[in-house]
Amino acid sequence: MLGGVNVKNIVAVDLGASSGRVVKGLYDGEEIKTKVVYRFSNEGIKVNKSIYWNILGIYNQIKNGITKASSYEESITSLGVDSWGVDYAYLSSDGNLISSPYHYRDSRTNKLYEEIFSQLNKSEIYKETGIQFIPINTLVQLWADKKYRPWVFDLAEDFLMIPDLINFFLTGEKFNEYTNASTTQLFNVKKGVWSKKIFRALDYPKNMIKEIIYPGTLIGEINENISTDLNLFNKNIPVFSVGSHDTASAVAAIPFKNNQNSAFISNGTWSLLGAELDEPIINQEAFEENFTNECGVNNRIRFLKNITGLWLIEQCKQTWEEKEGEISYEEITNKAYEAKGNLFRINPNNPRFINPDNMIEEIINYCKETKQCIPRNFGEIVRGIYESLAADYCNNINKLEKITGKDIETIHMVGGGARSDILCELTAKHSGRRVIAGPFEATALGNIIVQLIAQNEVSNLEEGRELIRKTIKLKYYE
Repeated sequence: MLGGVNVKNIVAVDLGASSGRVVKGLYDGEEIKTKVVYRFSNEGIKVNKSIYWNILGIYNQIKNGITKASSYEESITSLGVDSWGVDYAYLSSDGNLISSPYHYRDSRTNKLYEEIFSQLNKSEIYKETGIQFIPINTLVQLWADKKYRPWVFDLAEDFLMIPDLINFFLTGEKFNEYTNASTTQLFNVKKGVWSKKIFRALDYPKNMIKEIIYPGTLIGEINENISTDLNLFNKNIPVFSVGSHDTASAVAAIPFKNNQNSAFISNGTWSLLGAELDEPIINQEAFEENFTNECGVNNRIRFLKNITGLWLIEQCKQTWEEKEGEISYEEITNKAYEAKGNLFRINPNNPRFINPDNMIEEIINYCKETKQCIPRNFGEIVRGIYESLAADYCNNINKLEKITGKDIETIHMVGGGARSDILCELTAKHSGRRVIAGPFEATALGNIIVQLIAQNEVSNLEEGRELIRKTIKLKYYE
């Protein structure tokens, strides 16, 4: 109770591929005030030649964040978890992890699609799932398991995506959430169910997948032992499923005024560029352009393209810091502004940029091989990346218009990348369209909105977006 008003403390656990956040949203019936109460680094752990997620470390950090989000004055009302897609874990019959989850950037999936296509035609997979073909997909990761460690299928009782696994750790309940399941390329997007055809053709064990639940479903309550260990004021905290794929939550928070003439770019490690639709588009043109149909909140479809995003900047930053010392993102932006533009272009999705040992050297070598100007300093390298991303966004916006029949006038940029003035400016310049930046914590806000809808505090998604529009200050780039 605050000033006579019953304030809801809605907690969003938002796991990104490079960092995790625990965000609390205080809702008084009029507006949402968000605060990041806990932030932690999240990166893959390399063991020999393999890359894994430190999932137990992530879980421990989440518990630290839950403690920070709770107080006597603002005890937690409810909680929801979202994360990146495609990655997963197996549990044994006694509920224990069989192994640490692989990181989607692990190289074991390289060049496996051709083996899969020998069992099931590429076009048939697309007709069934509507998902673009990239080697990180769960479909390919399961093939790698079948090929390199087939014993896991004998031991696996449960297959849980990353947010499903965290929900299990918190509540003891096992489900597969709808939006994250749709990223796997194992899901029939039209029917909203796991694809029997895919599992049968590739001989994947279907007994390990769980019941599909939708955003807004009550999963259970935080385990009493966890509440006691963390000394939480509220011992019966409900955990709701949200748009557990982070992009589903981010898109739920986009304050569209008219989604018929708008596109979105959810910009973090990946740039997810697309439009919100009522139905999937699965046709020859979408197939050839490698667009994807992922499920969203309120049964919407996120028709989009996965583009390698700020991963390129993050990796250049890491390489720079190993030799030259720490550099802030503000300094990186300033160096990019000072640098000469239009020196070179890279294709952000070129496989060579997925996980090179040295991103700066990889870009320089690419420029040499393609006979482009060689960047002379760090500023020119990051400026070239920003220019390349903006040009790629423009190219894919034009393809999006052609496939969907939409006349795209506005691009909503959300997520951490929306903080980058230079990226927003270049996107507006290259595309010739208006860019609206914000909210920056879109994923956490979308997570919170779904929890409020589930508790009848907000009527529907449109009302939630209107609430965000009133609450968040947006930036405009013409």
